[in-house]
Amino acid sequence: MLLFSLKFLGWLLAHTPEPLLRALSATLGEGLFFGLPRRRRLVLSNLHHAFPEKPAAWHRTLGRESCRRMIETALLSLATPYLTAARLRQIVSVSPEMLAAYALHRSSPAATLICSPHLAYWEAQTSQPLVVPGPFPEFGIIFRPLDHPAANAFVTASRERFGMKLLSRKEGFAEALKILRRQGFVGVLFDQNAGLQGALTTLFGRVCSTTELPGLMAEKFSARVYGIFPRRRAFWRVEVGAHLIATGGTTASVTLSLNRWLEHLLTADDNLCASWLWAHDRWRNQDMPPKRLRLEAKRDLLAADLAARHLTALPRRTRVYIRLPNWLGDVVMALPLLRALRASRPDAEITLVAKKQFIPLLESWAVADRTLALPPHGPGYYVFFRRLRAGYPDVWLLFTNSLRGDLEAWFSGCRQRFGLVRPGKPRPLLSHAYRVPANFDERTHHQLALWETFLRHFGLNAPPDRTPLSAAVSDHSALNPRGSTSIPLIGLIPGSENTPTKRWPVAHWRALLEAFPAARFVLFGTANDAPLTAAIAAGFDPARLENLAGRTSLPAYAARLRTCRLLVTNDTGGMHLANALGVPLLALFGPTNPVRTGPVFTAPTRLLQPPGCPLTGGGQLADLTPESVAAALRELLASPLS
Repeated sequence: MLLFSLKFLGWLLAHTPEPLLRALSATLGEGLFFGLPRRRRLVLSNLHHAFPEKPAAWHRTLGRESCRRMIETALLSLATPYLTAARLRQIVSVSPEMLAAYALHRSSPAATLICSPHLAYWEAQTSQPLVVPGPFPEFGIIFRPLDHPAANAFVTASRERFGMKLLSRKEGFAEALKILRRQGFVGVLFDQNAGLQGALTTLFGRVCSTTELPGLMAEKFSARVYGIFPRRRAFWRVEVGAHLIATGGTTASVTLSLNRWLEHLLTADDNLCASWLWAHDRWRNQDMPPKRLRLEAKRDLLAADLAARHLTALPRRTRVYIRLPNWLGDVVMALPLLRALRASRPDAEITLVAKKQFIPLLESWAVADRTLALPPHGPGYYVFFRRLRAGYPDVWLLFTNSLRGDLEAWFSGCRQRFGLVRPGKPRPLLSHAYRVPANFDERTHHQLALWETFLRHFGLNAPPDRTPLSAAVSDHSALNPRGSTSIPLIGLIPGSENTPTKRWPVAHWRALLEAFPAARFVLFGTANDAPLTAAIAAGFDPARLENLAGRTSLPAYAARLRTCRLLVTNDTGGMHLANALGVPLLALFGPTNPVRTGPVFTAPTRLLQPPGCPLTGGGQLADLTPESVAAALRELLASPLS
């Protein structure tokens, strides 16, 4: 029934006046563009990625025309079996360059590959024998057969009626090789969505997987390589053109040359650009989970591709947005994985989305291409994220676990939104989720390890880089003019922004200060910590105890942390920041769990817990005596590592 319906529709189209066909094609093409929002967004996203320098109006105009041509091509394909030879001679013509290719073959026979990109009007190729003067060479076209046997037999017969031969991919390439061996022509599609069987290359700066079949055949038979392109002259008026492509003769050089030729073809000619099928997901192989966060294919030609383009690094054209957590400590703990993501997807343009106060710190880390500060809460909050749709983000990674974060990603229009889903806590706005196993005990695993498992589930293939951002500064005279550099500067972080039970008591801090009468100290904290630090500093000589709580920006806070020989700290964001900066730590844990939230960087660190406290936390920090902390501090000060 399906085959009968297609035949009847094809016959009807072949006998419909062209003015009606033009109107039908335009109407259906506009319907495809405007009536299918997801398809329209894919068209515009592909064009925006390929031509970011072009205005949005150009993208829309060309995208609409591409959709109309896709419909026009479909109508022509259905009608072709019922079009007479005389009608096809009106529709199809051959360019002088294509005629020159046939003339060259007659005067100097050689195996010849005709390589076709995904341009509209592909049916025009099979009508060439009608319009090429003189004897037509042996010509086979490799194609992917239809799954419906009767429909496939009908299509094959209609396309072969003028002398070309269709060669099914399912039957292998033996017949194609025989034609090349006989110095004939073989037509083959070259595709940038070849999956794991292709080769990693670039197209318009984006990594893709390109089929190597044309290159393999060209190398084996030292074949001439042409790129073929049907050029639309009017409705159902197509001129078949071709360019002889200079290659190095190897599989890799042919593969890379074809992609560069296609880029030039589409960039130089808006007419041909509109005929490329932008509604297809051309870079799909590198866009699909579960391997989204890695570059993977059978062969890697990226180094050769960059060399041929005179580039030293991959263009960063895959737009990855990362929503960072809301707490400083969690943001810092994510840094090793941000570095790993950069290594795993060197083609990614990474945008970090975080609280405004974290932006200067994130920019100093140099792990991202852009940073975006979260807008103030209010009625227009999500309008900010909706405006990001115009940038067509490819991936949104969420280190947050809130509905607010999920809504941010959803409003951005990003199709791929990745996050963690814990048992009993659904996140329906995620498109792809790593589901934490029900038997996974987070108390016995570090937060960084859980995040790493989440990202590896989606293809991350680089290890977290736990190297500190910089070693602790040994000469503090420039940054700390108050005291002599011969006396070590010890930093203290007595506050905790979100959990008062994580604070070591004021009396204990004062006892620690009294145990080191010759040392210099500096108190760190936020404006909210100022009453606490004032109570600790009361009565001590300001010349040896500086109170900076609430008096530094985050970058200045980091700069002063670097001047410390050692830091004594509660479990708080400043602890993680100092650890990332390479400052040696004496970290005090009581109710919280150092197994899950302890420092992650490879700087010198010693953890102290109250007597009898389980390794996973739960103790009273007041039970940790000043004497035990002072003893540990003396040991660390005596260590050459600090």
